[in-house]
Amino acid sequence: MQLNGIRVSRETVERLERFEALFQKWAKAINLVAPSTKADFWKRHIADSAQIFQLSPAPATWVDLGSGGGFPGIITAIFLADLGDGWVHLVESNQKKASFLRTAIAETGGRASVHPVRIEAAPAAIPRCDRISARALAELPLLLDYASGWMLNNPEIKAFLHKGRDYAAEVDKAHGRWNFDLVQHSSVVEDDSVILEVSRLQRKV
Repeated sequence: MQLNGIRVSRETVERLERFEALFQKWAKAINLVAPSTKADFWKRHIADSAQIFQLSPAPATWVDLGSGGGFPGIITAIFLADLGDGWVHLVESNQKKASFLRTAIAETGGRASVHPVRIEAAPAAIPRCDRISARALAELPLLLDYASGWMLNNPEIKAFLHKGRDYAAEVDKAHGRWNFDLVQHSSVVEDDSVILEVSRLQRKV
């Protein structure tokens, strides 16, 4: 099978299908995503999240901020299971969602662990990472605040951040407070969305 035009192993597809079934079951009881996006679940959530890993497909230690219903963190963890290396630290302070994420890890074999803490406290709990991800969480300036706990100490860390049609205004606002290198990747799922690849973050003085 291909996902976003890239071949995916049968084992990974089976894990993704197990995750989808689990998600649909839990979503009846707790609000994991906007109800309007459930109908086209595979495209809107799984394929969209898979882009993150596909932009950086080597084994790595990820921090996924505000993991919520598991996007993109659980999807990245499932891809890493196929590699047998790498790890995703899922940061989710909502206890019900954290319980869902733990169950998803157990049932899919994803390479991940859950940290039920506020994002501001996460750098103390997770001292190092190679990659950071976030989807539908906050505007770019705040995301960079969250990521700075790791990125200011290591210029090699890259953050992959899903953004919608208003991303240019968010980039301009972020440049008021931060210097950073930026690569804009057009989404292969949503025409007006991008994934911002941010690196070499420095606070403006």
